[in-house]
Amino acid sequence: MDDMPIVAITHVPSPRMNDAVRTFIDVHAIDLDLAALQHEEYRRVLERAGAEVVLLDGNLDHADAVFVEDTAVVLDEVAIMTSMGAPSRRDEPRAIEPELARHRGTLARIEAPATLEGGDVLRVGRTLLVGATARTNAAGVTALRTIAAPLGYTVRAVPVDGCLHLKTACTALPDGTLLINPRWVDARDLAGFEVLHVAEGEPDAANVALVGARVLMGAAHPRTTDLIRARGFEVDVIDLSEFAKAEGCVTCLSILVPGART
Repeated sequence: MDDMPIVAITHVPSPRMNDAVRTFIDVHAIDLDLAALQHEEYRRVLERAGAEVVLLDGNLDHADAVFVEDTAVVLDEVAIMTSMGAPSRRDEPRAIEPELARHRGTLARIEAPATLEGGDVLRVGRTLLVGATARTNAAGVTALRTIAAPLGYTVRAVPVDGCLHLKTACTALPDGTLLINPRWVDARDLAGFEVLHVAEGEPDAANVALVGARVLMGAAHPRTTDLIRARGFEVDVIDLSEFAKAEGCVTCLSILVPGART
């Protein structure tokens, strides 16, 4: 599927985004006009990187709707609609499902009381690393394994402490190296992977998104950006300051669907 289009499913920021759930950070006012401009630039960067961007607006009444990544886990063979761990977000996957059905012939669903959010699932090859967090419970990990293991995926639970999702603490670079904040995830739980620590003083820098071989990351992490560029990767930097106020990162703002049917 590497030579097929990548579709990036995004969602318009909600006018209620100041009511977004915060768990590990203090509440600060979000500038909605600036958030809209930053989201437009985010979509432009995705397009320049080669993605076909889809913009949805079906969840505008949900304060966290822009963080669309959490509503689904997309594998080559199936799109899995999640069961959201935050009660205020549990209706969001329903509005995203029709768009995913356009790009994946097979859909599956994780049902309550199991909970699993897309921000807790990191795919590296045929391994799915799944964050054990307040948003994803053991039943959610089991439900994902039931769907994915018959398709040839290994599902590994990874303890996370101090941040919202696994992908806040750990994502993958194009060569499979894991970029991590070692204060939030223990490298010993990632045995078998090479790891690269974020730069000191940039705790939120471990979240990057990949479009092909390009790395997308937040502008607030220049030293970690330099570490990644030093490894030979092209990095596109985006200012996402307003989304960070709602505990959002680069990956949160899209569902990347490789090999999509367009």
